[in-house]
Amino acid sequence: MQHPAVPELAHTAARPIHWLATAAALAAVVAASAFLEPDPATAAQPTPQAHTRATAGAPAPDPAAVDLPLECGTVGSVVKKKATGDLDGDGRAETVAVVHCRAGSGTPPDGVYVITRPDTGKPRVVATLVNPKDGLTTTDFAVRDGAVTATLLGYSSLDVPRCCPDRKDAAKWQWKDGAFTRTTPADARSV
Repeated sequence: MQHPAVPELAHTAARPIHWLATAAALAAVVAASAFLEPDPATAAQPTPQAHTRATAGAPAPDPAAVDLPLECGTVGSVVKKKATGDLDGDGRAETVAVVHCRAGSGTPPDGVYVITRPDTGKPRVVATLVNPKDGLTTTDFAVRDGAVTATLLGYSSLDVPRCCPDRKDAAKWQWKDGAFTRTTPADARSV
């Protein structure tokens, strides 16, 4: 309770004129901000490291132009993510695609495929890094410095709800001796 010897504060008894003055001031600020815009950005964006080893020759293969080894029935597949880079050192860019079956809900498992464009003919899948039959989903996916990295989320048993993976594995694949080799151990897991 306010002591009678202290005068009333203006903000404790707001009248309609106060609200109108506040609304007018706010409208003036909004109108002024429409005319005062920052200058357009002129700095060039750096190119991602994912493309540093790729060549400017032939474009990287498009996952949509390839028959992926993924059984989705009539629902079709979705390319969740893709990245390009020269993974085998031949001077041509490969595309790595994270793909799963289209689903209205839930978490469908991912497949991770390496796609290359041969000298002649159509692009084709040359490696399956993650098979959808393993029931894993892929996050933190990237292609950098000739390697594919990802975090794989999975389940320790069939009792774990499919919404809530309880396993997390770091994975890294590199081209060695004519094949993609997983260089991050499969047993390096966390929960």
